[in-house]
Amino acid sequence: METMTEEEAFALDEYYTNNPPKVDPSKARIRIPMVRIDSRTAEYLLSLSQTTHKTPEEIVSELVRERIAATI
Repeated sequence: METMTEEEAFALDEYYTNNPPKVDPSKARIRIPMVRIDSRTAEYLLSLSQTTHKTPEEIVSELVRERIAATI
């Protein structure tokens, strides 16, 4: 594998500095779940999110905050 010379590296840096790649943020995001949950929990979160009009992330966040507050 050939290595890049300093001149080539500077030219490439200058090119991408002046011409940044155009990306569609909606396509660039990759969602990876932080933890895996069982199907019963997922069903509960989905049904609760439909009735409360909140995302599952918001619901989990609220539940965690409640548990933290209860321990303080």
